[in-house]
Amino acid sequence: MITLKRFRRIERALHRAGYVADSIWAEGLVPPAHADEFAEAAVYVIVNSGMQYRVAQAIFDRCVDALRSKGSVRRVFGHPGKVSAIDEIWRQRRQLFAAYKVAGDKLEFCQSLPWIGPVTSHHLAKDLGVDVAKPDVHLARLARGDKTTVTRLCARLAKQTGYRVATIDTILWRACATGILNSKQYEAKGWRASFRGSPKIQH
Repeated sequence: MITLKRFRRIERALHRAGYVADSIWAEGLVPPAHADEFAEAAVYVIVNSGMQYRVAQAIFDRCVDALRSKGSVRRVFGHPGKVSAIDEIWRQRRQLFAAYKVAGDKLEFCQSLPWIGPVTSHHLAKDLGVDVAKPDVHLARLARGDKTTVTRLCARLAKQTGYRVATIDTILWRACATGILNSKQYEAKGWRASFRGSPKIQH
């Protein structure tokens, strides 16, 4: 089980590895101030879907530049389905942002957007300031290892630490993404087999 004591060990390992800014970013998440900010958050999630985040960041930057200058990403992104969704959201960003602000269920609204599904709706809602966790593959494995759900796992640790749920999600995801915590090993064999205490060496 990821106890408070174990979570603090994960957090300290991340800090030693230089990821202090992750917690600060997650704790500071707020709702978007304008339609462009709303749309760019959706674009980021769509681009990242099914892609390594380091690769996705460069594509996202190109997409934002293209949207701001030409209103379309067709010349800078080669995924037809994602291109169509991104261009549609950008064209309708003012109407969509207005509807989002008054939506009672932010997660449900996010899922109504093109190319945003049940998992990525949590990612988008989180980036838009909603205090939720994204049930991605790493978090889902950790939750199954603890015989609970992602929501309950993050809510428990949030209550114990005073952090937002979104911050717990961010810390656990980063630990898994860097190899400090191996989510596959955690699900299969538990804490002792999965916690490494230092990130993988990047080649």
